[in-house]
Amino acid sequence: MSKPLHRLDLNLLITMQVLLQERSVTKTAKKLNVTPSAVSKALGKLRDWFDDPLFIREPHGLQPTPLSLSMEEELAEWFQLASQLSTKRGTATPRGVNFQLMMEAPLHMLVLGSLPQLISGQYPDSTIRILDWDYDSLEAIINGEADIGFCGRETHHRSQETLALLPYYIDYEVLFEDRPMVFIRDDHPVLQQKWDLDAFLAYSHINIIWEARERWALDEVLSGIGKERQIALSVSNFDQSLFMAAQPGHDMFTTAPGYCQSFATQRYPNLVALPIPISEQAYKELSIPFTLMWHKRNAYNPKIAWLRSVIKELVESNK
Repeated sequence: MSKPLHRLDLNLLITMQVLLQERSVTKTAKKLNVTPSAVSKALGKLRDWFDDPLFIREPHGLQPTPLSLSMEEELAEWFQLASQLSTKRGTATPRGVNFQLMMEAPLHMLVLGSLPQLISGQYPDSTIRILDWDYDSLEAIINGEADIGFCGRETHHRSQETLALLPYYIDYEVLFEDRPMVFIRDDHPVLQQKWDLDAFLAYSHINIIWEARERWALDEVLSGIGKERQIALSVSNFDQSLFMAAQPGHDMFTTAPGYCQSFATQRYPNLVALPIPISEQAYKELSIPFTLMWHKRNAYNPKIAWLRSVIKELVESNK
């Protein structure tokens, strides 16, 4: 039978969260600036409320029970929300707020060029860091080191970068979908040939190392028909790959999301964009959902909610 919430002293939940962090009555007491006896009494009340031991004493400290562990993530979210509520005041928007954004390049340069100015207008004296999406960016969001992420994911069923494989505590919203294109220098000899899969595979490729992986969905599609690309050069982002593809003296080309066409037109006007010469069914497996990602604990964070809204508006205005 459920118990009414008003009968629970919410300070007990703070004690519970610190106990989960410290796994020690003494350390918890020190962190909360109370006596160990007070922590022990609070733990007793928590055990009565939840009808569970919650923690078992072991030689190396307190071991949480399965029930305690099941509450750890929700307690952290509750504590953050409670902290946000407790700091609200009837004053203007806070100043000096820090922002850390993990964004795919060159997407943020092309679509979100005005974002820093909008942040500074809404949050005066803020500090803004925009970092390229990398192999540890998702972990930064999970650990609270980054506010939000925006990049392309994959849809191929064998990919490790699908939305379905995101951790359950990551919320996301797909803002648009795209397809990869092949970017080729306008004097490349392949343009004098029939553009088919044989021509695509006859030349060396400039590859992107994405989240520390050298293979992506295209390689899985090609592997399924017994084909593979010749990788001659690997770089860390699409801007670098487009730059190299535009350089003279070689016959390499690269593959990048379709949105890069307008970026290439501005920066590398000697590049031509062509579709990957594969079947329509195979192309569908290369669809790229460009996705905004944030941690569930920030679902009600006013700063993150505002940031999501602004990014969505900027993306929509650039379609």
